[in-house]
Amino acid sequence: MHSANILFMHSHNTGQFVQPFGHAVPTPNLQRLAEEGVLFRRAFAAAPTCSPSRAAFLTGTYPHACGMLGLAHRNFSMPDYSLHLANILKPHGYLTLQAGVEHTAPDTETVGYDRILSTDDTNYPDKPDHPQAAQAVVDFLDSEQSQPFFLSLGLNETHIPYPDANPQDHPCEDERYCLPPRPLPDTPQIRAQTAAFKASARVMDQGYGAVLDALARNGLSDNTLVICFSDHGLQFARNMCNLTDHGIGVYLVIRGPGGFAGGQVSDALVSLIDLVPTACDAVGTEIPVHVLGKALQPLVSDSASHRRVEALRDEIFAEVNYHAAYEPQRAVRTRRWKYIRRYGNRDLPVLPNCDDSPSKEVWLEHGWRDRKVDGEQLSDLVFDPNEAHNLVAREEMGQVLDEMRQRLQRWMTETDDPLL
Repeated sequence: MHSANILFMHSHNTGQFVQPFGHAVPTPNLQRLAEEGVLFRRAFAAAPTCSPSRAAFLTGTYPHACGMLGLAHRNFSMPDYSLHLANILKPHGYLTLQAGVEHTAPDTETVGYDRILSTDDTNYPDKPDHPQAAQAVVDFLDSEQSQPFFLSLGLNETHIPYPDANPQDHPCEDERYCLPPRPLPDTPQIRAQTAAFKASARVMDQGYGAVLDALARNGLSDNTLVICFSDHGLQFARNMCNLTDHGIGVYLVIRGPGGFAGGQVSDALVSLIDLVPTACDAVGTEIPVHVLGKALQPLVSDSASHRRVEALRDEIFAEVNYHAAYEPQRAVRTRRWKYIRRYGNRDLPVLPNCDDSPSKEVWLEHGWRDRKVDGEQLSDLVFDPNEAHNLVAREEMGQVLDEMRQRLQRWMTETDDPLL
């Protein structure tokens, strides 16, 4: 049997708002994957915005380190695509393929994949004229396999606009009985947005299920490392484009060779920059020098080559540069504490960086545009998981604040952060 296949399956703007994390958002195929693999409860994106996060999880380093500071459709790109996993694995005999959302370059053709299976990033079944990205992957998996592959499938779900909720066939999509995600108020408008999100998650999960079924049908399940995750938080106010856990927390499920089996749950801090070294470890190739992530195999495996550990790191980092507008921010998170630093002199919300949605409208109606934003924020994640109470001014927090500032400064210096 040839070397392990690597399959990245990722969705758009889903955060952790899925069934395996306990939410009333049925995703039975993702749940099945979690029960067969490993669920990482404390997984975080390196950026709460699309292209920077995607560049980070496809290069194994931070957005500012790989040069992806903004959105590809606004003409941001990486200076060097040799850092991309497709180009890391290609010299090792891997066929590299992409389907659906890539968004790490203005033109996906320039990234360096051997084949692009589908340029379509629409997977909603009410558009039958569009080829579905998941179906393109299924068609590939049903074809003859002559060499190991790396395949990146990006589903546009759960990106706005959502499909219509269908409470007749799916009672959980009845907006009367939906609970909005944290940290938003329970209003009719946000309940309706939540119901529509659930419809989008249903379509996303159907895409995942079709691919997982194709792996099984073709005898590829045991030899394929499936890494399934979201790029960043939900497309709701105070979620994506924020460095609170609502913006950077993501679901992450891995199944396949290397100990990723058995319905394990890990509470270790992990970052999406860890996915590239995890793939390299599974392939048996050297991890490139630019990669700053850590292979996750030691968290799950007790084999001779991987002594099982409880944690690989005691901190993760994340950043914002550009979304619709420039809003430079950096964050460091430990198990207990979160520190966020804003740069520049703006002390009000940068409203274009919150995508339009009913939740944004509710906040604007109640005066959000005039609410001050702190330049520094320190949160105790044990007593304040919503990061609502800033402890920066608390005298007894001085030692913690100094330590978190030093952690952030050290990381920015070591990674040659242009903000410095």
